Amino acid sequence: MSINSRVQKSDRNLEEANMIRSIKLFGYRGLTLEPYASSLQLISNNASTKANLNVQNLPRLPVPKLNDTLNKYLKTVKPFLSDEEFANTTKLVKEFGSQGGVGIKLQSLLKKRAEKHVNWLEEWWLNTAYLEYRDPVVVYSSPGLVFPFRKFNNQDEQLHYAAKTLLAALEYKALIDGDKIPVEMMGKSPLDMSQYKKIFGTCRIPGEKRDKLSFNDTKYVTVIHNNHIFHVDLWGNDNKKLSEDQIVQALKKVIELSKSPATEAIGVLTSDNRDNWAKAYQALSKDKVNRDSLGDVERSLAVLCLDAACGVWSAADKDARQTLAAAQTIHGGGSAANAANRWFDKTVQFIVGADGVTGLTYEHSPAEGQPIAVLTDFIINYIDKGSSSTESSSSPKDPVKLNFNVSADVVDMISTAKTNVDKLAADLELNCFTFDKYGKNFIKSQKLSPDSYLQMAMQYAFYRLHATPGAHYESAATRMYVGGRTETIRSCSPESVEFARAMLDTGLAPHLKLLALRQAIDAHKNYTVQALQGLGVDRHLLGLKLTALENGIEIPKLYSDEGYRRSAHMRISTSQVACKCDGFMCYGPLVEDGYATCYNPRDDDVNFATSAFRRNPDTGCGPYRAALEQSLQDMHHLLLQQHAKSKL
Repeated sequence: MSINSRVQKSDRNLEEANMIRSIKLFGYRGLTLEPYASSLQLISNNASTKANLNVQNLPRLPVPKLNDTLNKYLKTVKPFLSDEEFANTTKLVKEFGSQGGVGIKLQSLLKKRAEKHVNWLEEWWLNTAYLEYRDPVVVYSSPGLVFPFRKFNNQDEQLHYAAKTLLAALEYKALIDGDKIPVEMMGKSPLDMSQYKKIFGTCRIPGEKRDKLSFNDTKYVTVIHNNHIFHVDLWGNDNKKLSEDQIVQALKKVIELSKSPATEAIGVLTSDNRDNWAKAYQALSKDKVNRDSLGDVERSLAVLCLDAACGVWSAADKDARQTLAAAQTIHGGGSAANAANRWFDKTVQFIVGADGVTGLTYEHSPAEGQPIAVLTDFIINYIDKGSSSTESSSSPKDPVKLNFNVSADVVDMISTAKTNVDKLAADLELNCFTFDKYGKNFIKSQKLSPDSYLQMAMQYAFYRLHATPGAHYESAATRMYVGGRTETIRSCSPESVEFARAMLDTGLAPHLKLLALRQAIDAHKNYTVQALQGLGVDRHLLGLKLTALENGIEIPKLYSDEGYRRSAHMRISTSQVACKCDGFMCYGPLVEDGYATCYNPRDDDVNFATSAFRRNPDTGCGPYRAALEQSLQDMHHLLLQQHAKSKL
């Protein structure tokens, strides 16, 4: 999706961009392992990982049967079409999949591709969903993750927390490098763990039309304070890791060297449209000092952002604090706040604010949300247990300020980037809250899937607000396959619509409402199982479309049909990113008239992060939150009511 004032696209290209965004959000070993790695635009700079085709000996992502996908697709588009429109879509689908139809030809070509690649989608996915996507990573791609709140009484407490965060990250990286992270399982199926090895040392590098990824293994981090950028070594000259106190001393020197804001905030350039940033990057790179500084940031293990206070403790309550913190992790609050105190191309940026806002921002292209959530829990546990490194260096190195020679042209580009990120920050409405009436324990007690239950609550909330079905994206991880990323769960179904209508029908008997609820949950659960196995419709249809483009075949009419357009216009973008700690992930909507909902279901509560664009008059976080909370309470009441009746 694009901001009209900045990205000029035809209607067809706009729909394409919307589709790409809708298929990329939320679903592990260094360099991508396929023989076509060069086409993935990767750069290895002393990366700790080794190229290997399939070290876990996982199965390959299947190419679903064409008829299965088309039949499933027809069911998913039905809620958005009139009878006449559905008849037309059905005709197009039958033509597409008939003997002699273009779908058969594309399916054959796609199968041939699958024979040549370990994962037929991976190269396309990285390029199409991420590296070729031109809107800013801020809001449109990179999520934030809010850690539990801290209250720092002074700068020393802030810096000790920052030092502990870095030490925890280093300890976790050591587990990753030593292959000591337990292999995650889905039932009896091991999951691809390669994304874990892409968390540290990875950086996205801007390019016109397509970016690149750089993988590195170094012993330092980038620290940004007051928009100044520093190289901070975490090992001393004696090759020993710094202690907590030694890191704190290094961070104090950083602050001493950056008491006033930088004259030119280079970091804000990373928040801009990718082509704008690519031009600025090229202009900066003409100067050797700039090239060295850019390379230093790109090679670092991660970024630590020592942020200015954002007034979090003056917020009215926990929900308001969560909302303010979410803004800081997504976009930094604008250029006058902390948006320029970032390097948004780094996979991981740890944020430690002066008044206790802590969390991270992560660039999405190398990994999905769950590995980052696991890292979060590790860091929080490390800090809360009072862990600290016993190692110390006898000769720590001083921080080095990275200098940039900024031309008049780049000054103008910085000004433009500030204006643009300020517009993004102002346009994104957030409402983050903890629903504390019940959590997943109650849902499980009703023998229902917590995820499917929450998804149906969102369907119900949208329908009660807009009186129309909402195309609804949820990510499913396909990591049971080598190189697996995500598949789309199309949560809006005929059953979900019937459930919403049933709940709003005041004359319908409660037992019929309960039946509709269970049928909707079962339909979602069944689709989820198929999506986890790589058998949804969206990735397959994308593969067939890209096959046509690569082979000079005209794009089939199916892709311009109303059924495709409406069902891919994901007005509800959702993802479950589960942390054990009291944290949550947050991100922007996929489409202008949509909502984003990221959620962390815990035993007795659920953390929600919702967002919408202020520029659209039909969507707002306040009404959406109210509808969601009411829907959850309605469903709870219905279940308790029927449970009580069953005991009579």
